[in-house]
Amino acid sequence: MGKKGGDTRVKRQLAPRFWDIKRKQSQFVVRVKPGPHPKHKAYPLGMILRDVLKVTSTMHEAQRVLTAGQVKVDGVVRRDPNLAIGLMDVIELSSGQIYRMVPKDSMLLDTIPIESSEAGAKLVRVTSKSTIKNKKLQYGFHDGRTLITEQKFKVGDTCVIDLPKVQIKTHIPFEKGASVLIISGENAGHIGKIDDIKDGVFSLPKRALVSYEDRSVELPVEMVMVVGTDRPVIKVN
Repeated sequence: MGKKGGDTRVKRQLAPRFWDIKRKQSQFVVRVKPGPHPKHKAYPLGMILRDVLKVTSTMHEAQRVLTAGQVKVDGVVRRDPNLAIGLMDVIELSSGQIYRMVPKDSMLLDTIPIESSEAGAKLVRVTSKSTIKNKKLQYGFHDGRTLITEQKFKVGDTCVIDLPKVQIKTHIPFEKGASVLIISGENAGHIGKIDDIKDGVFSLPKRALVSYEDRSVELPVEMVMVVGTDRPVIKVN
């Protein structure tokens, strides 16, 4: 009989570098299941409970917590320990603790605690735009969500949505003067201002000149995410 489904494990030595795990503790670790986020930019939910938040000590305990429906992701109860958890996802525990996944201290992803008043809000970056039937617009967001609307946005803009629904509360355009969060690279986790936007050419992608603290860096626009106008609209660091 043939094998059904993919492997649920990955070798620790081959796991993404930002995963906060002990590389030599054992040979394998739980794998990220294909889903809303790319596997190289996400944590499996069970690993967040055990290794990042440390609310459980083993994966078996993490599975029991999930099976009991004690964890919500973006306002929805999730029970799969392999579920991909990525940028801006909101994790809510039955104990009342709430966390948001953001870049931090040059790491691609980490958790920060947030207040319950912000648990229903999420920032999503517009990654695609297409025209469909009746001239309506369909947008794709960085977390795999899609939305059909008559509102007009640009790729690179950010929307604040209500959770668990995909209902837009606020639109933040990608433009000069906007506040941005650097989401990858050695500057990941820093918040700065867009000083200039440079169009892409044949050999270079579209870039943003971002200033933060006493530094100024030029980054591809895919490495930054707009989080507000004068300051971030929600807690992101």
